[in-house]
Amino acid sequence: MAGPAETLTQAGERDLRFAAQPDLAAAIEQWLSWLDHERRGSVHTVDGYTRDLKDLLRFLEQYRGETPTLAAFSAADRNDFRAWMADRAKRGLEPASTARGLSAIKNFARFIAKRGLGANGALSAMRNPKLPRSVPKPLNAVEAEDALEAVAGLHETDWIGRRDLAVLTLLYGCGLRISEALGLARRDAPKPGGSLRIRGKGDKTRVVPVLPVVAEAIQDYLKALPIACEPEGPLFLGAKGKRLSPRLVQLAMQKLRLQLGLPVTATPHALRHSFATHLLAGGGDLRAIQELLGHASLSTTQRYTEVDAAHLLAVYNAAHPRAR
Repeated sequence: MAGPAETLTQAGERDLRFAAQPDLAAAIEQWLSWLDHERRGSVHTVDGYTRDLKDLLRFLEQYRGETPTLAAFSAADRNDFRAWMADRAKRGLEPASTARGLSAIKNFARFIAKRGLGANGALSAMRNPKLPRSVPKPLNAVEAEDALEAVAGLHETDWIGRRDLAVLTLLYGCGLRISEALGLARRDAPKPGGSLRIRGKGDKTRVVPVLPVVAEAIQDYLKALPIACEPEGPLFLGAKGKRLSPRLVQLAMQKLRLQLGLPVTATPHALRHSFATHLLAGGGDLRAIQELLGHASLSTTQRYTEVDAAHLLAVYNAAHPRAR
């Protein structure tokens, strides 16, 4: 048997290698290229899918005692996939992680089937592990405002402080995902009274109105920016002039948690949750909020009604004489 091929995706700086025979490795390369360039998947999504497929192939190599081929992947049965899922549970991985992993494997299987490279009938019958119904964990209005007021002071360099303020204001003021915000080009910089055209998950496009405070924060950052950037270049830059890394925004929120005593759930994505929850609490229409967030299903947006109901119940229990 030939030795395993190592495949390396060219997207970004990914360096994820697979235990796979050459035919399977070639199919994986095609899939990753398709995810990157045709489906325009975010770096976060493609990296996650890549890790999940890598995890399965490593398991199959140990489970079956041979490096997987394309034919072996196509022939894998329900017992193989159930054993993989059970192994992930033993390793302490959460059901949500395994559900995403199974989704990635099914995506790859559909890809090779459509291109006549192979077909796995067992995967279509596999069900995701049951997940506890999660409720978004937003910041309250005071916490969100405190975070925005404090973030610029985390940096001694003025333009970097203004940049981080602009990013967080954009997340909270427009409900963007961090990948959507950092994926904006310089030419996308909104002006007061303008809007943003966002390409979100599944290549779905939506138009989001921009509050004046958001546009002003971005314009203040651009005025202070000492680095020249082309219209097609990234809007938000790191200190070395390259596209700002999501990790740096996450670190800024981590510092704010420590400085302001915010909950551990205070992440950049929590600002998107805050956007939706505060709109709903202010009388926003659920369908409109769905459009602004870019949710494919209304049921996803309806989770925010549970957050609002929980908040009202907490207020009731704290304030009503009969609740004591």
